[in-house]
Amino acid sequence: MAILALAGCAQQVPGRAMLDQSVGSLDEPLTSEPPDATRGLALVQGRDGNCLLCHAIPETGARFMGNLGPSLSGVGSRMSAGQLRLRLVDSLRLNPNSIMPSYFKTEGLNQVAETWRGKTILSAQQIEDTIAYLLTLR
Repeated sequence: MAILALAGCAQQVPGRAMLDQSVGSLDEPLTSEPPDATRGLALVQGRDGNCLLCHAIPETGARFMGNLGPSLSGVGSRMSAGQLRLRLVDSLRLNPNSIMPSYFKTEGLNQVAETWRGKTILSAQQIEDTIAYLLTLR
C-alpha cells in the first residue's frame, strides 16, 4: 500500500547531480532554490514522503511511527546534508538490501507502472526541503 501511495507523488526528473561514492554522500544540492525546513517537515509527516511509515521521529509529535528503519531522532547531528541526500536520492547505493524507496531515482527500478516510469517520487526541491528539516534534528 505504501508504494502505491508514493507512486502517486511522482515528479519529473529535472537533472542529475554527481554522486561521490567514495565518501558515501551526494554533496551538491539538487536545486538552486533555498531549502525550507517547514516544507520538509510537512513532507516527512505527509503522504509524499511517508517517512513515518518506517522511521520513528519523536520530534514530529506524530503518534504512529514505524520501526522498520532506524530512528531519525538526532539524525542532523549524525549525518551531513550530503549523506542524507544520498540516502534520499538512492538508498540502494549504500545498502542493496534496503527497503527504503529511492525517492529521486528513475532507472534500475522493478515493477514500475508505465504511468510512473521516468518520474521520481519526490522533486529535487522536496528532497532539499526534507534534508533541511532532517538537519534540524539534533
